[in-house]
Order: sequence, then structure tokens, then C-alpha cells
Amino acid sequence: MHRFFYSLLASLLLVGAAQAQIPTYQPQPADLDGTAARSCARLHQNSALRQPATTVRHRQKMERYDVKYYKLDIALENNSRAVGGSVRMKALSGPALDSLAFELYPTFTIDSVVVNRKKAVGTRRAAGDVTVRLAEPVAAGSLFDAYIYYRGTAPNGNSAAIGNALDTDIDPDFGVSVTWSLSEPFNAYEWWPCKQVLTDKADSSDVWVTTSSLNKVGSNGILERVSAQPNGKSRYEWKSRYPIDYYLISVAVAPYIEYVNYANPAGGPRIPIVNYVYNTAALNYYKTEIDRTPGFIENYSSLVGLYPFAKEKYGHSMGPIGGGMEHQTMTTQDGFTFTLTAHELFHQWFGDNVTCASWKDIWLNESFASYGEYLSLQAFSTAAGARTWMDNAHAITMQAASGSVLVPDTTNVGRIFSSRLSYKKGATVVHMLRYLLNDDVKFFRALRTYQTRYAGSTARTIDMQRVFEAEAGRSLDYFFRQWVQGEGYPTFTVRWNQVGSSLYIKSTEAVSAASITPFFDTELDYKINYSNGTSQVVRLRQSLAETSFTLPVAGTITSIQLDPDQWLLNGSGVVSRDNTLATKAAAAMLPLTVYPNPCREMLQLTNLTMRTAQAEVTDMTGRVVLRQAVGVAQSQLNTSPLTPSLYHLRLTTPEGVTSFARFMRE
Repeated sequence: MHRFFYSLLASLLLVGAAQAQIPTYQPQPADLDGTAARSCARLHQNSALRQPATTVRHRQKMERYDVKYYKLDIALENNSRAVGGSVRMKALSGPALDSLAFELYPTFTIDSVVVNRKKAVGTRRAAGDVTVRLAEPVAAGSLFDAYIYYRGTAPNGNSAAIGNALDTDIDPDFGVSVTWSLSEPFNAYEWWPCKQVLTDKADSSDVWVTTSSLNKVGSNGILERVSAQPNGKSRYEWKSRYPIDYYLISVAVAPYIEYVNYANPAGGPRIPIVNYVYNTAALNYYKTEIDRTPGFIENYSSLVGLYPFAKEKYGHSMGPIGGGMEHQTMTTQDGFTFTLTAHELFHQWFGDNVTCASWKDIWLNESFASYGEYLSLQAFSTAAGARTWMDNAHAITMQAASGSVLVPDTTNVGRIFSSRLSYKKGATVVHMLRYLLNDDVKFFRALRTYQTRYAGSTARTIDMQRVFEAEAGRSLDYFFRQWVQGEGYPTFTVRWNQVGSSLYIKSTEAVSAASITPFFDTELDYKINYSNGTSQVVRLRQSLAETSFTLPVAGTITSIQLDPDQWLLNGSGVVSRDNTLATKAAAAMLPLTVYPNPCREMLQLTNLTMRTAQAEVTDMTGRVVLRQAVGVAQSQLNTSPLTPSLYHLRLTTPEGVTSFARFMRE
């Protein structure tokens, strides 16, 4: 049978044969006010354990082997949490093994465990921790096969000890009964025996589910075949040959109809998008939003690299889960809205292809998926809609001063999936990384590098930091210390005065969590508006809590706007003209004269009286293109890395005094 088994019954198959032109999206309030992020966060908080099930000692036992392959061969129905069958695990031993450790919820019955064709001779269970004694040891560094035969009913309820990883319900809008899985973060063991360690991805997987023939089963990878079974049953056989983390293996069972459309990313294969929807009424209701998915895939592929599972598929399985869950290659969603679909899809890159190596670093999954909402609004909606989304992300983040992007307590599911911190603040940090590089070519190249370097694996915050440092050409410890490890945000009070052709600015920074992050060293945009209707944007560095700048201007200034494009997470500051603004600090520095102007390689700086200063050269867009330390002993600036153009030179002393000049590079 053909490996792309996407046509069983022609009467139930609706195929998007030609990609319809999807209109520009006029965003709804729910797509801009954080609803998608909040629903996803609540989904995990309400459905997940309050702490990991396994003990440290048991995890150490599981670390003695490396999972290579999982095969689930189980029976499920769309109206029951009963599950049973077998799980095959192929793994590579580290040291020699006389026992095998894994996890399975304690109410399940284990009928037997067979390792290398020999039945285990003893089983020890302590809560969800299972250890079986092997009939024959597994040699160090060898591959072994384990089959675990089990049966039972997945737990369900509101207890803090239950994760509801396998659930069943009737959709309230369309009246369809569905059984679905949701294993993130620690809950896969509630429906199948496994090793719940993020850093041990299986290299490949198969999910076989036997169910009543009226049902369809959605899962990971490619549907290789549907085989008839006795008693009116059918077996859905899904196959994936991409690495996958335990919590991304999924099932969804219902009497779905199938709707397939396609993405055609540049430089990649045609990608089927297999949508399992409740019925024709659901398809008619959601079709316009479902049909946005190909464009989302094509846009993301152009920005951060080809959809990582392009040789298999993408898809959706509907389930009344109260949001969405980014199961690898087949997301589970309760419905289709612009930002929910965009968010879960971007997880295929950030979360599925590259997975956080610890729940401490969940922002590497959730903040980038949230930023995917913003990128999609930029591409397919309006500039105003994207700006409103970002303004809202800032407002949600600043509802409280406390909390870092990094998760300090990885046993607290509510903290892991904090919509304010892991999702929204994280998204503002991604946005500020984009601002820091001041070059979209570099920003998206950094994301592509991250995707390529850690494809099919896991990463930590330091890995992301190193990728961005390579693009920035300098250490970004200060940035990650402030915005990822630190807490709070800055607020700026700006006073300015114009005297002749000179603009004097004094910016004072206050912070919201001074005991934790006493200062944010950051660049900041100032939009200078002139009486003739023109304006210019200059980027200045806030290097001290109180920093002064002096800039030459050509016109009469009417007002100044701080961070006009809302790049920086900052409170509502005050910008005002102060005719008494002291300029003594600026006057203390002799006027900056440079020659030859135009120059070729070396630019001479005259009248330098300070021992040291930081020289920053920006191009006409405000992008920093050169940094160099100068002073009395080093009064030359090497401009050889620059291309011929007009540049701005800014000198800043450790005391915050600034001078400014322009020069031409031939």
C-alpha cells in the first residue's frame, strides 16, 4: 500500500487541490491580547502534574541507557481512557545492565517485560518508578530490545497527582467524542511506559493504534497503512524517522473526516498538511483558518529554515483540549484561530526540532512560538495588528516586576508554563535580541544556525546565547544576565534641550526590581521630530543610570519620542524639554574634530583629553558597524572594515559624556 495513505473513503476525503488565495487577516482581539498563549499555558497548568513523578535515583538508573526507538502498539477507543498493548524500546546500554528502569503509572498492570527475547524475572514498582530484573545481563555498549506488555485505564481527575495525559470528552460545539493525549511536561507515563528524560530523544518511532473502524487515529509522522483487524476494528500504523522527545509522541482518536492541503516552501518538497477535523460542519466553520497553515509554513521556512519534518508531513487533530499542543508533525488543537495555529506550528522548529534540554529553559520553546504569532501577523496581517500584539506582550509582562525568564523551580508546572514569563516576557526578549543585532539578516541567520546546529536534539540557554554572540561579534553576557536571568524592566525619564545646532539629552533610568537587576545596560531609540515635518531616529546607549548625550542637529526640534517602535521592554517614561538642562558635562569635552574627511583607512581624532572612551560607528540606518576603544594614547580609528558611505561617530566616556561627529569613508 502507498506510504502516503491519505485516502480511505473518497466520500470522507476533502482535498485542497489548489491553494486558495487567503485574504489579509484583520486581527481579532483574541489574537492580539494574549489569548493563545494563556490558553496554552492553562492547558498545561490544568492538565499536568505539579511535580515530576520519578525520583532522582530512578532517573540515574534510566540514564544508564540511550533510547533509540519506540514502537507503541496499543488499543484505544474515542470514548474511553482504557489503553493496553505493548511498547517496544530499542536502546543502547552505557554500562552493563542487570536491570531495566522505566516509568509507568502505578495503576497499570504490567503483564510482562521481555528483554532480548528473555522474560524479566522480577519487577519492583514504587509509585511510577518501575525496575525489572533481567534474565540475562545486557553487555556494556550494546543495543538491546525491550517489550513491555501492559494494560489499564489512564488516570483522570483534578488531583495534583494526576496529569490527565490521556483524556476523553465530547466536544461541546460539534458533539463528537474524542480521546487524545497530552504528555507535557512529565505525564507520558500516564498512558505508556517510557523514559521521561528530555535530553534522550528517540531517533525514530512508530505508533500503531487499533480502534473501531469508524474512527481515525492521528499521530506522528507518515500514515503507512490502515490494516483491517477482527471484530470491526482497524489498525492505524504511523511511522516517523525523525528524532522525537517522549512528550511529543501523541494519539488522537475520533470519527474524524480528513482534509488535506499543501505547503510549497521555497527550496523544499511539497508538504502535505493532514487535518483530522470532527465533521463537515467543523470543517466548514474552520476552513479559512486551516487554509492559512500553508502560508505560515512557507513564511517560517523562508525565515528560519525549511520546515524540519518536510519529508513526512504537518497536520492537526482536533480535540476539546482548551488550546493547542504541538505534537510533532500533528498538533492537537481545539479549534483554529490565527495566532493559535501560528504559535503551535512554530513549535515544530522551536520545541520539536530543537527541544529545551531542561524545563528551566522552557522559554526556548514557548517564547519563540509566541514570537511566531508576531512574525505571522507581520507577514499576513497589518503593521498595526503586529504592533498591538507586541504592545500587549509588554503590558502583560509588566503586570508584575518579579520573575525571570529562566524557571527557578522545575517541579512547579504553573511556573514552567507562566504565560506572563515563559511566553510573553520571553517573546519580548526575542524581540530585543532582534533589536540588539539591528540587522534582520543576522537575526534570522542566528535562528537558522540554531535550528541547524541543534536539529533533532536539545539545547540550553547558553547555546542560544553563543549563537547570537557569533552574529553580534561580541559577548552578550550582560544582555542575558539582565533580560533572561534577571527580573523586572527599566523606565526612562528623559530631559532634553536644544542650543543652536546642538541637542543635549539627559536620560535617567529607574528599574522595577532593583534588588535583583539594579541596572539595564541597553541601547535605546530616540525619534527627533523637527518643525519642518521631518524626523530622524538615533540609537544611543544607556551605559549608566544617568547618561548624557550631545548630538549635532540641523533644524528646530519640536519633540522627542522614546523607543517609538516599541523594541525595548520598558515602562511609561517621561520625555520633556528642560531649558535649564545643564550642559557642563558636555561642554567639558572639547569639540570632536576628525580628519581626513573623507578618509580611506585611518581616521584621526583630535583634541582627545580623556584616558579612554568607547567609539561607536553607525551607518545611516543607525546600525552599529564598528566599535573600538580610543583615548589619548590611541587617537586613531581604523575604518578599513567599512564600505564607502557616510557614517556617524559617537564617543562615550566611562562617565557617560558623549561627543559626536560625522565622516565619509571613501
